[in-house]
Amino acid sequence: MPWPSRKRDKEAVADKEESNAKIAKTEEKSSDKQEEEKSAKPSAGKSTSGWKNWKGKASSGEESKITYCHWLLKSEPESRLEKGVDVKFSVDDLKAEPNQTTCWEGVRNYQARNFLRSMKLGQQAFFYHSNCKEPGIVAIVKIVKEAYPDHTQFDKKHLYYDSTSRKENPKWSMVDVQFVRMTKHFIPLSEIKVHHLAHKAHGGPLKNMMLFAKQRLSVQPLTQGE
Repeated sequence: MPWPSRKRDKEAVADKEESNAKIAKTEEKSSDKQEEEKSAKPSAGKSTSGWKNWKGKASSGEESKITYCHWLLKSEPESRLEKGVDVKFSVDDLKAEPNQTTCWEGVRNYQARNFLRSMKLGQQAFFYHSNCKEPGIVAIVKIVKEAYPDHTQFDKKHLYYDSTSRKENPKWSMVDVQFVRMTKHFIPLSEIKVHHLAHKAHGGPLKNMMLFAKQRLSVQPLTQGE
């Protein structure tokens, strides 16, 4: 999609009711090397369909294989300036794009980037409105182009320019997504949290949902159950 970028990650994008600005600022200061080493752990393997398995912690503390085949993508639907650039990008903005398709650029978090690189053609994702009055899931999109270098990292005039990234070995990736449909009704974070807490206490598919474990991550995996 055309500059300026509307999506952002940087691990500081948070739902208002989830975030703590001071914590986010502190986390951003951790070194790239430490973050990359932490997030670049090898996958546990692939399912027969080509989806990646990732090492996850079960509630008992024991490691278990979790198959992620769907995704959740956060984007800000309300205007907010960052360095003079409006980072707003709502589902209506996506629907207004040619062929209702856009590149999901601007991700600057290693774990989120790794999830982008794990996405497969045709997989679906929830479009999640973040950092707004009432955050939640508004639509479904699909991956129409698998990960490739994010061009904004090389653009010196762009908000998400990264002077440490090299074209021969790009740090950052993006995918192309296309609008599929609106959800039958808006699914607010508050509603998801009620189910998450119930499942956490009594068992259920949402008990380990990353939306609550890593609240500031703008690209998140989902299991079939979730």
